[in-house]
Amino acid sequence: MFLTFGTDLAGIDAPASDFGFLLHKNPARPQAIDVTGGSAHVFYPEATDERCTAAVLLEIDPIGLVRAGRGKAAEGFTLGQYVNDRPYAASSLLAVALGKLFRTAMNGRCDARPELAARAIPLEIHVPALPCSGGADLAERLFAPLGWTVDARPVPLDPEIPAWGASRYVDLRLTGVLRLADALNHLYVMLPVLDDAKHYWVGSDEVDKLVRAGEGWLGAHPEKDLISHRYLAHRRYLADSALERLAEVDGVEVVEEEAVEGSVSLAVERRTAVAGVLRELGARRVADLGCGEGALVAELLKDPMIGELIATDVSARALISAKRRLHYDDLPDRQRERLRLLQSSVTYADQRLAGLDAAVLMEVVEHVDPPRLPALARSVFHTAHPGAVIVTTPNAEYNTLFPSLPAGNFRHPDHRFEWTREEFRSWSQDAAEMYGYTVEFRPIGPEDPQFGAATQLALFKVQGEVG
Repeated sequence: MFLTFGTDLAGIDAPASDFGFLLHKNPARPQAIDVTGGSAHVFYPEATDERCTAAVLLEIDPIGLVRAGRGKAAEGFTLGQYVNDRPYAASSLLAVALGKLFRTAMNGRCDARPELAARAIPLEIHVPALPCSGGADLAERLFAPLGWTVDARPVPLDPEIPAWGASRYVDLRLTGVLRLADALNHLYVMLPVLDDAKHYWVGSDEVDKLVRAGEGWLGAHPEKDLISHRYLAHRRYLADSALERLAEVDGVEVVEEEAVEGSVSLAVERRTAVAGVLRELGARRVADLGCGEGALVAELLKDPMIGELIATDVSARALISAKRRLHYDDLPDRQRERLRLLQSSVTYADQRLAGLDAAVLMEVVEHVDPPRLPALARSVFHTAHPGAVIVTTPNAEYNTLFPSLPAGNFRHPDHRFEWTREEFRSWSQDAAEMYGYTVEFRPIGPEDPQFGAATQLALFKVQGEVG
């Protein structure tokens, strides 16, 4: 496998050879490291004041790869673990090598040239043989939103026989003016995504890697769902966790606070309203589904009537933040005994949540992909089947009253949709009818005569129950 980075540092008062400082690799001294199944080499085909190019050559031994447990035979092809494109085509193996070779550069650190590490510089990246499951168009869709000019040319199956058409590989050139750290992180994520294959076990630690490499850009990428699912080997629960964490890192929900006059924010009004409904219901066993960093949990812990409180979130990081926010380890024993924090997804059945008095989904449904909403409804209303369910969500009609929210935008970058009042009523009434609940609707926050309240609340109760 082969990849080059080039720059001329045009418009920057520095010799191009200073590129070596950014990469933490001396242009005068080729370097090599061992990687799984082979070795990775860094050298400089050119390093002058006018232009500098660094090359990465990854040599993979197919037999060594199999011995390391990373080779896998293709179905119906016994020798597939030995005879394949891994030594020649960019893949997750090259991404891993980049991470090992340029870890400090990927973090944006350069003690020798800190001002240069912080600047966007002209870059040209060339990957001559890149497996691209989706063709040249996918390469354009993935890199162009990040500021790259993309030249992805399909590689023919056989140049001598044009009738055979193009292979699944592209010759990729990227040009742009970006920070080197950003460029390296883009490649680290996108190489295995375009190949659509990981050559090692994918577990929860890969979520950490994706969030770390994708911080600042992946959360707002138009193809973030495809990227996260491919990077995490199509394990949906891992992809959901990654997207949630990226939204926490990159997204700041500030628009709603402008809607409220006085000292009480809409977020506080929402929590107060939900706590009031739970008191009205007389609920003693309650779950906060999708608890985030625990703002509602902190409010509910103040109510001595609630004897058991379960807080769930798909993100382990969010649960850690919630424990920190709640000072969990310092809580009195009686308070800790009332509270359980569980990692759980609202779109998957979880028997640990069955039979509660009430469950709350406060500003949760809009973070779920629309095709997954039936799974959410089934897991909450059928499997958990609490006596009551409280759902709050933004009222999309009210968004026009937020001066800082551009038309057509959502209140939070991780929102997959935002419902009008009619759309929310329709979804709620369908869910209530399907799973044996009644439903009523209440406003939260300031109300406008034309557009309604800023937040809409639905209260579901099991049919036949009083309260």
